[in-house]
Order: sequence, then C-alpha cells, then structure tokens
Amino acid sequence: MNNVERIRGLKCRECGERYPVQPTHVCSFCFGPLEVEYDYDAIRETTSREKIAQGPVSLWRYKDLLPVEQGEDLNWRVGFTPLQPAPNLGKALGLKELYVKNDSVNPTFSFKDRVVSVAVAKAKEFGFDTFACASTGNLASATAAAGVRNGLRTYVFLPHTVEHGKVVNAAVYGATLVSVEGTYDELNRLCSELADRYSWAFVNINIRPFYSEGSKTLAFEVVEQLGWRAPDHIVAPIASGSLYTKVYKGLNELYRVGLLEGTPHTRISGAQGEGCSPVAQAYAANTTAIRPVKMPTTIAHSLAIGNPADGYYAVKIAQDTGGVIESVTDDEVVEAIQLLASTEGVFTEPAGGVTIATLKKLAESGQIAPDEVTVAYVTGNGLKAQEAVSDQLDLTIQVAPHVESFEAAIQGLERAPVTV
Repeated sequence: MNNVERIRGLKCRECGERYPVQPTHVCSFCFGPLEVEYDYDAIRETTSREKIAQGPVSLWRYKDLLPVEQGEDLNWRVGFTPLQPAPNLGKALGLKELYVKNDSVNPTFSFKDRVVSVAVAKAKEFGFDTFACASTGNLASATAAAGVRNGLRTYVFLPHTVEHGKVVNAAVYGATLVSVEGTYDELNRLCSELADRYSWAFVNINIRPFYSEGSKTLAFEVVEQLGWRAPDHIVAPIASGSLYTKVYKGLNELYRVGLLEGTPHTRISGAQGEGCSPVAQAYAANTTAIRPVKMPTTIAHSLAIGNPADGYYAVKIAQDTGGVIESVTDDEVVEAIQLLASTEGVFTEPAGGVTIATLKKLAESGQIAPDEVTVAYVTGNGLKAQEAVSDQLDLTIQVAPHVESFEAAIQGLERAPVTV
C-alpha cells in the first residue's frame, strides 16, 4: 500500500475544507488548523498486529498510520521507549497499576524526537533544503540533531530564558541557534514570518500537520505494550496541546483500523504549570475559550506556551473523555521530580514533574481511582534542566580519606553502612 492510497490529503479541523498534501497548516477559508486525512478502510485492509510486531523497534513500526511515503531514518532509533511499571510510585499514591511512559531515553532525550522524525522525512519529500523550528527547548535539540543528520541547513529559534542545558544540548549538533529576546509566542510569530519569506521547512509551522502526527505513536506504543489494550487513564503534559490531542487521536485510530477491540474509553487528563496554565484555567471555568498568558512564570519552561494552538481541542477532549486538566505550583513540580526519581529511578525535567505532580493531585483527590490502569507520560530528561532541583539537594558529604572521618560524618544519618 503506497502513500496515495493511505492518505487522502489535508482537511481543516473546523470547516472541513480539503487540500492536497502540501507544506501548509492553516485553512485559507476559516483559518482553522489543517490535519492529515487518512483512508482508514484502506489501512485496515493491510495493517495488523503481526505486521507491526515484525517492524522496526521504533516509531516506524506504525508507518501505515504516519504521513510519510519514503525517507524515514531507520538507523536513528526513535520511539518504542519503555513503558515502565511504577509500583513504588503507585504505592505512594495509592494506585495499584501505574506505568510511566519514559520518553526521556530518545536520542536527544525527549519525546520531540518523535515529531521531528516525521517532520524531517516529510521535509525531504517536499524538497526543502533548510530545516527549522520555534522551540521552548526540547524541540531545538531534536530539530538540530535530525536536520544536521539529514544534511539540511538547520536553524533553531529559542527564547532567551531557555535553560542552559537545553541550549548546550541543541548547540552540540552544529545547527545555528538563534536566541530571541521575547516570549515563545513572540518568537513563534517571528518564525511564521520567516517561513513565508524564506520558504524554509519549519517543523511546527508549515510542516505542522505532518509533524504533529508523530505524537500519536505515544498512544500506539502504550496500547501495544499493554498487550493491545487501552489504559483506563492517561496523564499527559500540555504545552501547545498537540501531544495531548494526538494521544486521543491515536487511540481512536487504532480502533478504526481494527488494532484495538472495542471503542477506547480512556480518560485523558492534562497537566500544566500554574504560571502558564491557560488550558487548565479554561477547563476550571468550564469554557473552551482560552485566555492567553502573556508572561509565563512557570519553572516548566518547555510547557510555557501562553497561547496554545490546540488548547480549545484539549479542553473538549478532557470533557468528552471524563479527564481533568489541572495546574500545579513550582514547589509541587520540584517535589514531584524528586518523588519520581526516588521511587522509580527516573530523573525527569520540570515538564515531567508537572505530569507527576498532577498525577499525585488527581490520585489524592480521588479523580484517579485506585484500580484504574494509569499511564503517566514523562517526556523529557532531567539532565537538561538540573537547576530546577539542584538547590534542593544535599549533594555530597565531605570526608577525609579515612574510616574515622567517614563514620563521624554519617553520625545521625538515617542509614548507616552494614559491616560484615
């Protein structure tokens, strides 16, 4: 089955106007977002669980449901990340079957490698020679690595407030980094102008309909890793809302092509930092009208998108699935980073801390039932943003190089070494 049979084109999510497959993301009639439209009946005829199991150990095992015809990089291992049982964290939160989807182990240490893998393959199909993005941090690293690896001129645009670790993580690949003195929303407007002026492939602007499809693989993998069953509850971070909405789309696509028995009834909850929580605020007010945050103040910089493109759709999905969208404070985020690390051995960045803090809040309030099969998405590695917790930690005990000094130093500590 080729791409023409699988993909009908692009379709406006608002008015339904259809477009051919091309690098554009906004409907010219109503200015609504464009999405890839698939022929699910055709896909159903050719895909199967067995075919997927025999595919690459990466997100490309789900190529039938991705908008790429050729050029996927099978040698760059992206996706099929661990679905880690989390019994220790579950016990602390009163949840009997909890899993952490650990996407911090992708090549540039975040889930953004998924969306960029799809975007760079599509950019090459379209014949672009320049690859670029507007980023809050993690997307910069993923775009830099993928663009340079594929021989494209690569530019990444970042707010000047991005954590130093994320700047280094992006710069090491050799792409051109541009620090913008403004908020993410301001630099995104700049990039939109540049995309039009220079005809570059901006992954989250003119390539966005294809790029965003990579997030669906987070849903595909969880279902497959659970033995082809959908979880009862998912907790995912919300920045633009794209990941959150595509997880929902992914679950429904699996049902439509026959890979998942029965309509999924997964409750999908969302997580935001209190200092930039326009979607959580809208949900709390029982409205789909998103009021933009002009000056984000959250420690979770990678979620600090004040005017989220998919915020309206995220609220609708939460309402439709019975999920909840919550916000958490910076202190709760730091506590959650340490909680996940100390219970399950996973060091996450603040975005993951937002997810775990929200998971904790929902569990304690009874909004996640103890018996629900629950999956929390951890989307980035803590080594990129060590400053979030470094001031909260007792890093070392100072001792002289002899036993007496060591034993004196550990007097009063909770644990002492056992001699044999």
